[in-house]
Parts: sequence; C-alpha cells; structure tokens
Amino acid sequence: MAALAAAGKVDLAFIRAQAPIILAAAPLTIFISIVSISIAVVFAVLGSLGRISRSAPIYALATLYVSLVRGTPLIVQILFVYLALPQFGIVLPALQTGILALAFNYGAYMTEIFRAGIQAVPRGQLDAAHALGMTDRDTLRRIVLPQALRIVTPAIGNEFIAMIKDSALVSIVGVQEMLFFARIIGSQKFRSFETFMIAALVYWILTMTFSFFQEALERRLAESDRRI
Repeated sequence: MAALAAAGKVDLAFIRAQAPIILAAAPLTIFISIVSISIAVVFAVLGSLGRISRSAPIYALATLYVSLVRGTPLIVQILFVYLALPQFGIVLPALQTGILALAFNYGAYMTEIFRAGIQAVPRGQLDAAHALGMTDRDTLRRIVLPQALRIVTPAIGNEFIAMIKDSALVSIVGVQEMLFFARIIGSQKFRSFETFMIAALVYWILTMTFSFFQEALERRLAESDRRI
C-alpha cells in the first residue's frame, strides 16, 4: 500500500477523508442482516414444516419455494420485488425490498437445515409427548422446535455471516449501505480502488468479528452437550 501511495496510484489522504463516510453505513448493513436473518428463520420454519408435511399440496408448495428460490440469483429476486411487483400494485421502499428479498432467499436455503434439525429430534420424545396427551401442535411448539433450533443454531450463524456479505446487493435498488457509498463516492471522485478497498475491509472485519462470536457459541453449545 505504501508503495502504491508513493507511486501516486493510491491517495491515502482520500482514504482517511472518505473512510468515515463509508464506515458510518456499517450499522445499516448490520441492521439489514439481523432483521433479514430473523425473518428468514420464520420462512425456514414454515418451509421445513411444509417439506415434512403429509399434505401433498403443502409439500408441493414448500418444495416449489425451495426449488424456485435456490434456482434463481439473489440479485434477480431483489430486482423482481423492487421493479416487477409494482406492476401488480405492490410497491415497497428500497430498504423493505432488500430485507424481504434477503429473508425470502435465505429462508429457502435454511429450510433444509431446519428440516434436518426437526428430523434429528429423537422419535421417542415425540412418542412420550403423545403418551402424555400432548397435541401435535403442542409437541411441535414445546418439544420439537426448541431442540431443532438448538441443533441448527451454528448453521444459522454461518448463514448470518454470509448474509452480511450478500447484503451489499441491496445497494442496487438504492439502499444507502456501505457498498452504495463506496460506489457513488468512487465514481464521483474517480477513486473507486480506494472506496471499494475501504468497503471490502469493513466487510472483512464484520465477518471476522461475527465468525469469532459464532465459534465461541459453538464451543459453548458443544460443552453443554457433553455435560448433558
């Protein structure tokens, strides 16, 4: 970097001046990711229940959801929500569009994760719950889902870290997160190398930070399982 600066290829003063502007958008990136992953969990739970349903229409709908979303690019889904749905009178602001598209996309990918988590709950616990007179709904809510959520928590952490990076795609519809400012400032000042380098560094720091916390959570869950 010092060599590039000495050669006049990189403007360190420009980086120092513009970095705070791009960095100031990091909280919005984190907000988008947290809200999106929370909604995605709801989609994933519903999708996984549909995938194990004995009802043919429900199973078919859940399967179509997973296949359609996983078979199309996320950027197409974002643009579809933002540009195509208004033809049918459904107009969403840019931020809500980004959150909905991210949640809908990641919900499909996490559907199979939740399905595996639900099916990993021992069958004997379900039989015991039924023997105690619990309904299927109560068994699902009080026995199955809490254990399944614990099983899939590490996988949710991985998806959240991936979502932090994919959240950059919402800038294409005008959401003013980090990549938006990096692209705008870089193009205006003809210094895209510097601005994209700043954004890349911040994304890297965010992913490394959340990866650290995820690994700590996994170790804690593993220690808890051993005590059990």
